[in-house]
Amino acid sequence: MGLIKPFRALRPAPGRATEVLAPPYDVLSSAEARERAEDKPFSFLHVSKAEIDLDPSISQYDPAVYAKAADNLQRMIAAGVLMRDAKDCYYAYRITWRGGVQTGLAAIASIAAYAENRIRKHELTTPAKEDDRVRQIEAVNAQTGPVMLAYPSAPEIDAMLAQAAAGEPAVEVTADDGVRHQLWVIDNDAAISALTRAVDALPALYIADGHHRSAAAQRVAAARDGQSPRSYLYFLAVLFPQAEMTILEYNRVLRDLNGKTAADVLAKLRERYDVEPSDTAVRPAQAHEVGMYLAGRWYRLVLRKDYLAKSGAGPIERLPVTLLHRNIIEPIFGVTAPRTDPRIDFVGGGRGVDEIERLVSSGKMAVGLVLYPTQMRDLMAVADASAIMPPKSTWFEPKLADGMASHVLD
Repeated sequence: MGLIKPFRALRPAPGRATEVLAPPYDVLSSAEARERAEDKPFSFLHVSKAEIDLDPSISQYDPAVYAKAADNLQRMIAAGVLMRDAKDCYYAYRITWRGGVQTGLAAIASIAAYAENRIRKHELTTPAKEDDRVRQIEAVNAQTGPVMLAYPSAPEIDAMLAQAAAGEPAVEVTADDGVRHQLWVIDNDAAISALTRAVDALPALYIADGHHRSAAAQRVAAARDGQSPRSYLYFLAVLFPQAEMTILEYNRVLRDLNGKTAADVLAKLRERYDVEPSDTAVRPAQAHEVGMYLAGRWYRLVLRKDYLAKSGAGPIERLPVTLLHRNIIEPIFGVTAPRTDPRIDFVGGGRGVDEIERLVSSGKMAVGLVLYPTQMRDLMAVADASAIMPPKSTWFEPKLADGMASHVLD
């Protein structure tokens, strides 16, 4: 079974990318998107979050929002801001951020391979978010948000992508968050065939970010089964070498101490952890460490060996988030259903430990917990075992830009 195919990307016309590229739809609130797109009529946020062009009282899931997204996409095409490549191509997509560089392959990935677990997942999805992406795809007749995939060690693919990215890029934009996005078109038939063969030889690909987008694409394909053309049998993706990908910590904050005082919490923690006060913010150095901000003070928590040994050695059991929940969140704070319990919230690593301090110091939260980041090898081990990670286990940075390349379903 083939894993990927080239496609005719809908992408920014020469000189227009700065006007178009936008953060992913799911990292901004509607209010934030409205502010970011102000005075930017061709920002892709007008497609990915089209509620910004309607009355703020309208729900982001209202049918009018999806209709507006379709209108806005056609408006950008008609204005010549977006163009479509004449033939099926691959694209080298490079992201540079804080001195790190990752170079990936933009392609369309097989939904059949996804269904048969050669494209492997590690997260559950929620029906409401899937429904939203299904309606978006159907309304605009395109997949506009790429799924970020990881591929295991493959020096041959790395070398081909490095060669493709050696010349002048077709697109180069440094976003306002300092991330540089570059795109090179790979239209040489021999190079396309070589990349297809090399990727198809891999044992598997791994979804890093974009579980709702891939699940929605599968639902659209099922609804369109038997129709022509059959481009709906693939979903938009960018494949990166797993060694180049960056996962930041996904931290936790709790609104109360479950009826305990700060002294009670520290006493309970000392039953399982070595507790060390710190004068500075704590970033854990290994999976069984936790940074905690409580009552105006930072602490380093190190799980003792006897409790670490009880945790087990399976791919789920050794995750930092599993160790945290089994030894702190559940027994001390009484949160057993983190997906639904309103007492817990999550702070993506991109917002940093300063956000933890701010939330707790302001009184909005009672305690903040900083985790060691999930490692790519552990994500892949969980996916290989067909297991599901606990919620909010990974925060990938940098994010792919919306509007760089879309997959039109024609």
